[in-house]
Parts: sequence; structure tokens; C-alpha cells
Amino acid sequence: MSHSRWKSLRERRLAEGLTEPEDVAEARREIRLSMALAKAVYDRRTELGLTQTELADRAGLTQAKISRIEGSDTVPTLPLLSKLAKALDATLNIALDDDDTRVIFTAHDHAA
Repeated sequence: MSHSRWKSLRERRLAEGLTEPEDVAEARREIRLSMALAKAVYDRRTELGLTQTELADRAGLTQAKISRIEGSDTVPTLPLLSKLAKALDATLNIALDDDDTRVIFTAHDHAA
């Protein structure tokens, strides 16, 4: 089944009043957060022109760990997020809401 067909089927079921089991909804929220972080790390890393290996060196991590973060395959700890923000020369902002998850790296302004 294609993604668009699955999505329309899901939306139709929700419109009919059918709801997802809570564990499925929770898993969907967790995946959404993980994917938002993965995209934010990737976007900031490429904005800086860094490879995964270069970012890993800056953060004191391995390239494999950066790959797992960018692939949404891991849930990083707060200390790891702090290392990433420092290595990406940015402030990490995470906004969590039921249906709106935003993860943003804001570049530090070094102009004096």
C-alpha cells in the first residue's frame, strides 16, 4: 500500500470517529520527535558544510552515532544534545505539543 493511500485511509477512519489505540498514538509522537531532531541535526550540519565525521569529531562522538541520530535510530540523552548543540555552534530549541513538535538549532551570532 502506498503512503498516500495509507494516509488517506487513516484520515478517513479518523473522520469516521475511529481512534488509534493509545500505544500507537504514543509511538507516532515519539517517531515524530525523533524525525524532527534528525532533520534539525542534518540541516544544521549541512548548513555548516560538515561531514558526519567532522561533526562527530567536534562533538566527541563517533560517526556511527551521528548517523544513528540523523537516521532517527536513537534517542539521545540531554548531555548528548548539549554536545551536539555546541558542536553545531547553535542553541537547541525543542517545542513539544500534542500535534506540533519543533526542533530547531539557532546559530550563535558571533558578530560583536
